[in-house]
Amino acid sequence: MTDLLTYDVRTHGCQMNVHDSERLAGLLETAGYVDLASVPVTERPATADVVVFNTCAVRENADNKLYGNLGQLRPAKTSNPDMQIAVGGCLAQKDRATIVQKAPWVDVVFGTHNIGSLPALLDRARHNKRAEVEILESLETFPSTLPTRRDSAYAAWVSISVGCNNTCTFCIVPSLRGKETDRRPGDVLAEIQALVAQGVVEVTLLGQNVNTYGVEFGDRLAFGKLLRACGEIEGLERVRFTSPHPAAFTDDVITAMAETHNVAPSLHMPLQSGSDRVLRAMRRSYRSDRFLGIIDRVRDQIPDAAITTDIIVGFPGETEEDFAQTLRVVEQSRFSSAFTFQYSIRAGTPAATMADQVPKAVVQERFERLVALQDEVSWAENRAIEGRTVEVLVAPSEGRKDLETRRMSGRARDNRLVHFAVPDGAEVARPGDAVSVDVTYGAPHHLVADSGLQGGTYAVRRTPGGDAWAALQDAPVPGKPAVSLGMPSVGRPSTAPTTAPACGI
Repeated sequence: MTDLLTYDVRTHGCQMNVHDSERLAGLLETAGYVDLASVPVTERPATADVVVFNTCAVRENADNKLYGNLGQLRPAKTSNPDMQIAVGGCLAQKDRATIVQKAPWVDVVFGTHNIGSLPALLDRARHNKRAEVEILESLETFPSTLPTRRDSAYAAWVSISVGCNNTCTFCIVPSLRGKETDRRPGDVLAEIQALVAQGVVEVTLLGQNVNTYGVEFGDRLAFGKLLRACGEIEGLERVRFTSPHPAAFTDDVITAMAETHNVAPSLHMPLQSGSDRVLRAMRRSYRSDRFLGIIDRVRDQIPDAAITTDIIVGFPGETEEDFAQTLRVVEQSRFSSAFTFQYSIRAGTPAATMADQVPKAVVQERFERLVALQDEVSWAENRAIEGRTVEVLVAPSEGRKDLETRRMSGRARDNRLVHFAVPDGAEVARPGDAVSVDVTYGAPHHLVADSGLQGGTYAVRRTPGGDAWAALQDAPVPGKPAVSLGMPSVGRPSTAPTTAPACGI
């Protein structure tokens, strides 16, 4: 058994939480803890000395899932009182002291605005022999200033803003993440340049509403300019972003996407509903015609763009006619895929107390019809790609059947999942390398590219991302980078935005 203090961060929810968990891991490593996964199996304890749950309050049954997981840890805590359990993230921000009341064996509860406090709170709880609950109401330090332990050697998340100024009636995020706060464009670009120097070839820009980026410091066109500035960073091969909001999505962003060589031809554009009446009740400040117009303009400038979306079925008051309008928009939009959700009540949101809650059986039936339609659309869109050559950024593993099918997996530039075969005797790509292959079959949820077995295209291009992954194979967790220092900062620039010439603002 190792004498090292170990940690285990367990993440639920969105990409924001995934990135926050990288920061929590960085903080714990800096404080002297080691990743449980880095301990040899023969010496690894059954449970880490510190287990952190980074929670979500948006997904259905998030609280039940948390308390179920906490219950499973109770015997370990009983047998080892020195073990510590911490709960952070959106559910912690919402429920606060309730967590300790329901699960008194929890040691620390911290919110979305003070993840940097975790090591100190653990020390305080250990010293005081009691649970420590610290929930800040607003952001004091932008999370990107914290040390980070990235999950990938070749791909990285980069936050450009946190919080949201929208007031969607179904969403609890603004009350948990706070008002939108933007980073300075120069700081964002400096972080990306530092990541590229470490071998990163793909970044995903994160914000609750990325296309309102810049409003805080007075430039409504800042996001498009930021995308163009990313195109000037040598060695950066792919730029993605999530998520925009249809109400604020402007044509300058579409043009920036089309004209910037490394911005990926993929777009996640949340629809939520195709009914204008429901959109009004959701307090979504766009209508279906505007949404479809955005889709048309994106495809006009980026014909091969893969567009994905979010859709909620069964919002309070949704009628069969409302749902039919959603099906109509889905058919017209030709989404490559959709994240579909059955509406469920979120305490604290206006929709939770609305009249005309839709019966569960009706929601389920509509949900199944929507999924069937979207599967049909996705399959047709993927079949249309058969015969095309795609460039795949290879992943360590994105296919559960890769071993038995003797394939490798990764993402095409448009973010479609591709499983590809490696010909006998051919060069085997490393994660982070790029492979060009021909699509031989479009399945409903992925592409198959066995062209290398049929005498077709199979070409490996080694990248700095592959080099970075290979250099980390002797790391405690193979392929996982060491802790990197945090980046500066947040808020209105101290001088005019023209101090960031690469961004043009």
